[in-house]
Amino acid sequence: MEKESLKKQTVTGFLWRLAERMGAQGVSFVVSIVLARLLAPEAYGVVALVTVFTAILQVFVDSGMGNALVQKKDADDLDFSSVFYFNMFMCTVLYIGMFIAAPFIAKFYDKPELTALVRVISLTLIIAGVKGVQQAYVSRQMLFKRFFFATLGGTLFSAALGISLAYFGFGPWALVAQSLSNAAIDTLILWITVKWRPKWMFSFKRLKSLFSFGWKLLVSALIDRGYNSLRSLIIGKVYTSADLAFYNKARNFPDVIVQNITTSIDSVLLPSMSKVQDSPKAVKSMTRRAMKTSIYILAPLLIGLAACGKSVISLLLTDKWLPSYPFMVIFCTTFVFYPLHTANLNAIKAMGRSDLFLKLEIIKKVVGIISVLITFRISVMAMALSLLVTSVLSQIINSWPNKKLMNYNYLEQLKDILPGILLAAFMGGCVYCINFLHLHSVITLLIQVPLGAVIYIGLSYLLKLEAFLYCLNTAKTIFKKFKHKKDS
Repeated sequence: MEKESLKKQTVTGFLWRLAERMGAQGVSFVVSIVLARLLAPEAYGVVALVTVFTAILQVFVDSGMGNALVQKKDADDLDFSSVFYFNMFMCTVLYIGMFIAAPFIAKFYDKPELTALVRVISLTLIIAGVKGVQQAYVSRQMLFKRFFFATLGGTLFSAALGISLAYFGFGPWALVAQSLSNAAIDTLILWITVKWRPKWMFSFKRLKSLFSFGWKLLVSALIDRGYNSLRSLIIGKVYTSADLAFYNKARNFPDVIVQNITTSIDSVLLPSMSKVQDSPKAVKSMTRRAMKTSIYILAPLLIGLAACGKSVISLLLTDKWLPSYPFMVIFCTTFVFYPLHTANLNAIKAMGRSDLFLKLEIIKKVVGIISVLITFRISVMAMALSLLVTSVLSQIINSWPNKKLMNYNYLEQLKDILPGILLAAFMGGCVYCINFLHLHSVITLLIQVPLGAVIYIGLSYLLKLEAFLYCLNTAKTIFKKFKHKKDS
């Protein structure tokens, strides 16, 4: 009975998280299209130079404590309150640091206008500190409906503000205002709808206990975020703001897909796995299901996007953004295998092995940094292509501990996901061939999208793919429950 309840909580949580991600990303996607038409690529490049630094510091806001609160079996108000006050202290220190560093960052890029931009956008660090523990509480209690309303409210308000400012010629400030207002409204709604409040209590002992687990995740996240920001940092310094804008914009499209699916699964998977962390067999079962399902859903979307990306960019962003297409293909290919990373790492975190998590991050990032050092003087494209190589190596590295922890090795994982990827690749090839007809972008997409859906779903049905049948049965079950609730 307890197992069924956990399964129900997990599926319900995933659906609310998916709805939240799809709603937010959907609105953000539309807004990004409007802003890309209103703003020059250089404006995006200038803001990207700033967010390289704030993205790294954002990791400190959580300090690994959020995951520690979710993973700890008996976390109580003393744990949550202690982390809240610690986070607020850290955020204040970090903001002061960014305020002082702003002129030096502007000098590094030789762009004096960055000083004010850095000081304003860094306010998101303070906001994130207020929000962080609330997020951990929602995740632990699996109250993902709260995320839906908070995220959607922030996204809609910031969308209106960002578009208005861009229309009236505020340039990069439109993007800064959009980001800051999104975080502020999101946090405000979450604070109102979630009942938990920090108590006037603090324990260094509890903080130390949580930090013993969380510090390894903090260092891991810092390494990961720093490494992911390294390419943007180098492109912004060695090449031009426009190059950086094309590189980052190319990532936005597949990011919409990946964030919708993997964030939804990822945020639900850790608390679910943590509840059964003493059973390697149960953790393996959840990991396999997460990999199969997310790959089955992600692969056709990403490969399909790569196949018809030129038409998408030309139609939605105009031809001035077409230089981003080759980068889009690389990101789509790399992100197809993202669920292998997240599912393996969630299993390791859920079983309390943050030490292994940290070791894996160090090994992967050493490999990645070597690839950046080899390619950064060649071209931006060479740096992007190095992602494909490091992605494959990272898959193998992430899966290595789980061979021992839950008897689930890399070859077995590839065997689980291969049917979905091969089918998606076949579909992508068929869809790409439509480009050779040289039709208008709108007509091309009107043919490609339904053709891809028919091929992928039709062959899934004919071949009776296990992931397809699971998704179909889950959808039927949810529909029946909804219908029954509606009738009653």
